[in-house]
Amino acid sequence: MEYNKNQAHYVVVTGVVIHNNKYLIAKRADWEKAFPGKWTLPGGKLEVLDYVLRKKDTSDHWYHVLENLLKREVREEVGLNIKNFDYVASMVYIRSDGIPTLIINLSAELDGSSDVKLCSALTDFAWVNLEEAKSYDLIEGIYEELEMLERKISKLNSFS
Repeated sequence: MEYNKNQAHYVVVTGVVIHNNKYLIAKRADWEKAFPGKWTLPGGKLEVLDYVLRKKDTSDHWYHVLENLLKREVREEVGLNIKNFDYVASMVYIRSDGIPTLIINLSAELDGSSDVKLCSALTDFAWVNLEEAKSYDLIEGIYEELEMLERKISKLNSFS
């Protein structure tokens, strides 16, 4: 695979939406360029307009850029509102066009209705636990992210 060592990265945020101890996954349309027909997590690419139109939180900076991006993407892709974000994992892959992409995975709780409304780029959805997720054709790495989240939740629950 060709890549330019000086190429800046795209930044993508994906989210594991949690509701009733299950995780939301969605199926990408067959016409999608990347990972057609595979099951994924909602999310999207960071763009300057995701923060530059907002008031700065300090004289030079914006806070919660990733969380706000994920809120928007989840609302656009699956019609849900989310809250209470936490870090799960990050990974990098190089796209077929040679652009490296940093993916930051966050978890979030459902905030309100669980009535999923899919965008046109998604064709199906499911609320799954870790065992059920094994039977879906997930994009590589997503199952491992769910495992990481499960371990984190288990560790937190052992302290309560």
